Amino acid sequence: MKKFALLLLLTLSFVSCSLEDDNRPTFHYEILPIDSYVVPDTFNFGTTHQLKLFFKFPTPCHSYGGIYFDRYLNERVFAIQSIVEDRQNCLPYEDNNNELREVIVNFEVISSQTYLFKFYKGKDEEGNNIFEEVEIPVNSD
Repeated sequence: MKKFALLLLLTLSFVSCSLEDDNRPTFHYEILPIDSYVVPDTFNFGTTHQLKLFFKFPTPCHSYGGIYFDRYLNERVFAIQSIVEDRQNCLPYEDNNNELREVIVNFEVISSQTYLFKFYKGKDEEGNNIFEEVEIPVNSD
């Protein structure tokens, strides 16, 4: 009888603890465009340079999630990663209430070849990614 009571108690404790918690916030990730940037005209080989990226959150449900960064040879792609809370009241900001935010990227120059930077600007009408490209030569002196 004691074993039955213990088994019943254990079963009830597992049933009462649901893994599906409807009160916890849900979220998803979204890539945001870079509105503007400040980069040097040239790089010095073997040094680290600061790149300033400016962006806006489209709604109050967006928060900063990091930098999207991809590279292939001397090509670098940058965008803003955001975390978006899935809430019902996420209305877009009006332009005058949407402040420009800044993030600084420390970029280490490890190649003596010219770098091609691609800054994500959004999508066109057909859903294709749009990039603004900047070539930055490297001084090897």
